[in-house]
Amino acid sequence: MRLKVKDAAGLLNVSEKTIYRWVAQNKIPVHRLNDQYRFNRLELLEWATAQHIPVSPQMTAEPEGDWPVSLEHALRAGGIHYRVEGTDKASVLRSVIDVVPLSEDVDREFLLQMLLVRESLGSTAIGNGIAIPHVRNPIMLHLPTPLLVLCFLENPIDFRAIDGKPVSILFTIFSPSIQSHLALLSRLSFGLRSSAFADAVARVGLREEIFQAAVELDQQVEQTTRSGEGSAQ
Repeated sequence: MRLKVKDAAGLLNVSEKTIYRWVAQNKIPVHRLNDQYRFNRLELLEWATAQHIPVSPQMTAEPEGDWPVSLEHALRAGGIHYRVEGTDKASVLRSVIDVVPLSEDVDREFLLQMLLVRESLGSTAIGNGIAIPHVRNPIMLHLPTPLLVLCFLENPIDFRAIDGKPVSILFTIFSPSIQSHLALLSRLSFGLRSSAFADAVARVGLREEIFQAAVELDQQVEQTTRSGEGSAQ
């Protein structure tokens, strides 16, 4: 979806003037179509996450007619994995692909190459030792539910993060649809800003601690979304 300046301003909780300033400064991902600025929702979310910019509750809203979005359910389906091995970005991503609970007919080598291609275009690290590796255009798999895979690395890896810190925590999303991918990424980005979930992840908590924090985050997001929808009416 190509969003207009007004839409981008609403999703990022800033004024249209701020959006135009960011465009002029080449700070924000933007496309120019027929002398008008247009924005891609996924690119905006990735950029806001990396810049630690709070987003509107609309970003975390569940897409209608799609898989229900629950951070806890996706995380339980994908799993939390400790001491994942690797000495560089490529070997770590290979280890991640190896632990993802996918069916035997999925071409894991192809998924790995797509993740590496995305990394070659720019780091998916968002700072504070966390990265969210993904492909440029989400690959949709035949899955019964979205998967969110959390990996704690055995060795911190240089992901060329904007803050210069090596990455020791990876979140990877595998989804049945673009809508569910976007909604889950939105919810994850919301939770990693400042929450009990972010704290549990940062201290490498036990699985059930992180799952419970995800439950609380889901509840918080839903309450925030309903509050935002109510104030907009």
